[in-house]
Amino acid sequence: MALSARNRLQGTVRSLETDGIMADIEIETDGGQTVTAVITSDSVERLGIDEGDDVNAVIKATEVMVENASD
Repeated sequence: MALSARNRLQGTVRSLETDGIMADIEIETDGGQTVTAVITSDSVERLGIDEGDDVNAVIKATEVMVENASD
């Protein structure tokens, strides 16, 4: 499937917790960073996602906020 989003992080699902209609997915990127996504449990099922799977975190954001960590 072609997407317009250009921010794609390849990684591996390290944890997957489903609670009711929502699921938290923790992805460790190939660069060693961690990305957490919240998607519906139906999407987890439809995509067949499980711990240990290789996935792409596709990020499409209209806004990114930056905070000065020195203050």
